[in-house]
Amino acid sequence: MNASAPTSAETLRRTLGGLLDGLPPKQATAAVERLIASYRGQTPTDAPVLRDRSDVAAYAAYRMPATFEAVRGALDGLAEAAPDWAPGSHVDVGGGTGAATWAVDATWDGPRETTVLDWAEPALALGRELAAASSSEVLRAAAWRRAVIGSGLTLPEVDLVTVSYVLGELTAPARTAVVAEAARAGQAVVLIEPGTPEGYLRIREARDQLIEAGLRIAAPCPHDGTCPIEVGQDWCHFSARVSRSSLHRQVKGGSLPYEDEKFSYVAATRFPTEPAASRITRRPQIRKGLVLLELCGPEGDGLTRVNVTKRQGDLYKAARDADWGQAWPPAP
Repeated sequence: MNASAPTSAETLRRTLGGLLDGLPPKQATAAVERLIASYRGQTPTDAPVLRDRSDVAAYAAYRMPATFEAVRGALDGLAEAAPDWAPGSHVDVGGGTGAATWAVDATWDGPRETTVLDWAEPALALGRELAAASSSEVLRAAAWRRAVIGSGLTLPEVDLVTVSYVLGELTAPARTAVVAEAARAGQAVVLIEPGTPEGYLRIREARDQLIEAGLRIAAPCPHDGTCPIEVGQDWCHFSARVSRSSLHRQVKGGSLPYEDEKFSYVAATRFPTEPAASRITRRPQIRKGLVLLELCGPEGDGLTRVNVTKRQGDLYKAARDADWGQAWPPAP
């Protein structure tokens, strides 16, 4: 894994810092508000959400850090399940300004061939500009190519395919086609969607499709069986902490220096991995003398609650330090 992950995040934030210079604040705010409405909407567009430079700059400043942290959280799940594996080639489908490519670069060392596909040329242009400012040779050498994301998409065979925050923009047939092509082309496939009930359902549907295509689930699920969550009662999602820019605070009217990005994901591979024995599915509840963990366990065990008490010594200490989304029990 890449030990420079914090540096990558800081570099991205610093590069984004001056991105809105010269863009009128009202114009940036209006673009962000429209993008938020699209992001939260349930109507697939089958068309680029990012239309021009103003849209792209607003999106990058507002959404790119959150997308980076969510994708990095999902990639961490894959890296933990395959500690001796690293992708030598990567295609990011619908990658926009390249947040997922930055996250991959923060997770694994190079060398690596990277290609970003998107249907919005302004997004690709800005992504190329941001990557050029990076200290990473992998990012600076990445290829940025225009492509229609949907039915008819053709991908090269690569080690890793990522599709983040894209499936919700597609019609059902296009979504099925994109997941099928990712499964055909990638030795590993990581799909990320917003951590909403609708986003979870898209991931759950894609998970089934990946398994039918012959891939094995590496994360977050501990097994390839049916998801134990009852649809309509709950949904599987996780959280990533994101530093908020002044634009975040301006648009949302908030003052906190951070926010929590909720996301759902699935990582699947064509090679053997070591999935978690169980996964913490909610933020641990720390009480006097005990920690309550909600877990998704091995197939057949379903969802369980475990009380880890002070009497359990080192395990109790580990539980107090455990976080939402981590594997349980912790590695020795």
